[in-house]
Amino acid sequence: MKVAIITDTHYGARKNSKLFHDYFLKFYNDIFFPTIDKEGISTILHLGDAFDNRTGINFAALSWAKNNIFDPIKERGIDVHLIVGNHDSYYKNTNDVNAVDLLLREYDNVNVYSEATEILVDKLKILFVPWINSENEKNTLKLIESTDCKVSMGHLELSGFAANKQVVMDHGYDRKLFEKFEKVFSGHYHTRSTDGRITYLGNPYEMFWNDVEDPRGFHIFDTDTLELTTIDNPYRLFYKLYYNDEPASLLDSRPYKDKIVKVIVRNKPRPKEFEKVIDKLYSAGVADLKIIENFGIHENEEFEAFETEDTLSILNRYIEESEIDLDKSKIQCIMRQTYQEACEMI
Repeated sequence: MKVAIITDTHYGARKNSKLFHDYFLKFYNDIFFPTIDKEGISTILHLGDAFDNRTGINFAALSWAKNNIFDPIKERGIDVHLIVGNHDSYYKNTNDVNAVDLLLREYDNVNVYSEATEILVDKLKILFVPWINSENEKNTLKLIESTDCKVSMGHLELSGFAANKQVVMDHGYDRKLFEKFEKVFSGHYHTRSTDGRITYLGNPYEMFWNDVEDPRGFHIFDTDTLELTTIDNPYRLFYKLYYNDEPASLLDSRPYKDKIVKVIVRNKPRPKEFEKVIDKLYSAGVADLKIIENFGIHENEEFEAFETEDTLSILNRYIEESEIDLDKSKIQCIMRQTYQEACEMI
């Protein structure tokens, strides 16, 4: 039996941004639903963070999610097994109060798991592990130890895996906790990565600048063979353009309509020509445009890595280079947590 696995959908992202929801919807209408229809999918496994803001839900965001995601799923007669992620839970120390359980009760095809649970999908028994916190940690670890499931799926924070292309997490649970399973699939980290039997699936679409050119999509899982098939999302929202004194006439600005664009200037001897490039982008209807200029970087230097660092990488590098007599790893950990909480408020 083939099932669809998706995770970290973050409905209501960026304060219920229409730009982001339109971008999300293109993925669902053009890629997700046509694929599950073609494959005859009758079960969807969602590995957490269905909604974006854990402290509240915008009514427009909820309406959007119901009309465009959950209603079409129910109309297809598809069952959904949904794990509670950290963005779904109102409190940090318990999953009891969570958005998916409270807001999706009208859907009898949606099953929500706020505690570690063994479920049966076709003939395969799977251990579902929602966000681990101080309240459920003891029972969760006990069930992980005692279960005879060959496969586990969760919303896990494991040390040593990439949160994005720039940051590898140095805190979280040890991967050895899951060494008994043949396969482990997880949400939470938005970039794809595999190390041994553990795979982080990544989220379906770009949401931040550090997602640029990082593959996105969802997966089809075969419960008989345990094989995982990746279904890529070809659509992008964020684009980087490098300007090196090229004539404005050479720029095809049409692909940048309704996109978030960052122009990185390497060489600008003709300011008026550069202004024509920028005017052309605005005329094409870019959603947002940022310009970065730094002429102190030579061609043979690592220009791209320096110029396009995400905020968290810059903060980590600043801490690492600071001359302070403190545990820098702990400071970086606190900074990451603070930054992640700030992102939830954007």
